[in-house]
Amino acid sequence: MSRDPDIRQEAFIYARVSSKEQEREGYLIPAQLGLLREYASDHGFHAVTEYVDVETAKKAGRAGFEDMLRRLEAAGSGAVGGARAVILVEKTDRLYRNISDWATLDPDRLDLDIHFVKEGVVLTPEARSSEKFIHGIKVLMAKNYIDNLSEETSKGMRQKASQGYWPCQAPLGYMNVRRGDQRVIEPDPDRAHHVQQLFQWYATGEHSLSEVTRMVNDVGLRSPKSGKKIQKSQVHRIVTNPLYCGRLQWQGEEYDGAHEPLISPELYDRTQLARATRGQRRTRKQKHDWAFRGMLRCGHCGCAMTAERKKGRYVYYHCTGNRGRCPEKYVREEEVARQFGEVIAAIRMDDEVLEWVVEALRENRVNVRAVREARMGELVKAHDKLQRRLDAMYEDKLDGEVVGVLRPQAAGMAF
Repeated sequence: MSRDPDIRQEAFIYARVSSKEQEREGYLIPAQLGLLREYASDHGFHAVTEYVDVETAKKAGRAGFEDMLRRLEAAGSGAVGGARAVILVEKTDRLYRNISDWATLDPDRLDLDIHFVKEGVVLTPEARSSEKFIHGIKVLMAKNYIDNLSEETSKGMRQKASQGYWPCQAPLGYMNVRRGDQRVIEPDPDRAHHVQQLFQWYATGEHSLSEVTRMVNDVGLRSPKSGKKIQKSQVHRIVTNPLYCGRLQWQGEEYDGAHEPLISPELYDRTQLARATRGQRRTRKQKHDWAFRGMLRCGHCGCAMTAERKKGRYVYYHCTGNRGRCPEKYVREEEVARQFGEVIAAIRMDDEVLEWVVEALRENRVNVRAVREARMGELVKAHDKLQRRLDAMYEDKLDGEVVGVLRPQAAGMAF
């Protein structure tokens, strides 16, 4: 492709690092930009725009890359200054994170030249098939490096968890600290007591997640990074995380944590019981507490009877009429009480029968508790199973086993 030597061709400069790579000399953004600017000057390019991304290796979303790609795709051939588009980048693994990026930035499709400055390679639509083949090998090697790095990272995190150390960012109430050459978690002096209070409130069973969220925000609990108020979803994650009582769950396995627990195992278990039985509780407070509520049925039609107060003093019971209009009249509460009294007065039982009744009631209470605890155990197991699946999906995402949707241009390509 020929061009006027007196006209400086315009080009995009692209630089990228991950947050961890910034710690290594030579990967810093200024180092890349300096190299690319010097190359542009030496080869007669005018840098139109500089795009920069600083990211985690596997995290989706690169604003700079996406902006550059949108501009290239929108303009098509002659994208910059009426001439073929040019990208200047340090080397192969700085431009591509995966095979999808490679397919998306196809020089033939976008009619562009890509200069890999450190590698001394220029990829163009006119490049020979052998040059494109070698470049493809480099892309696959870069992809393999990222996958291997992810596997080693996952392996290291699993090993750390098996030793009882939390391998990720500390949850709310804890903070990450370095102890020797080991990165561990310990109670956050500014927030640990609020998290403990949160568990105590919820374990009573008297407060919903929304109420507990409001309460912890009222006492001043805030996110350590953003300083924002705590959300209900965060409170849910806290009350379902056994890390706070010293048990560490990672990739479907549970370990004894080496960190200091914020709460006792007993308090955590009470919290899970409150969570499991919360939906079974009657939380709406009744306006009136009628003496014979739920105990009476209409002798005419069999419907339940309800009560209402007349003149602010007198209580009357009447049929609800759920099966149609009932001809039965109102009954004063005093009359209901008199009739109940007559029935109760007629009840007689000797000591043997009384002892049998007491024992039956005691056994029923034990059975109810056993059923409740068994149900609680089932719910906790179900929750743990779902949590393990979520953890496994998260790890698969890190390992690249859960893949996002490819761009339409790349969806039909096979490697």
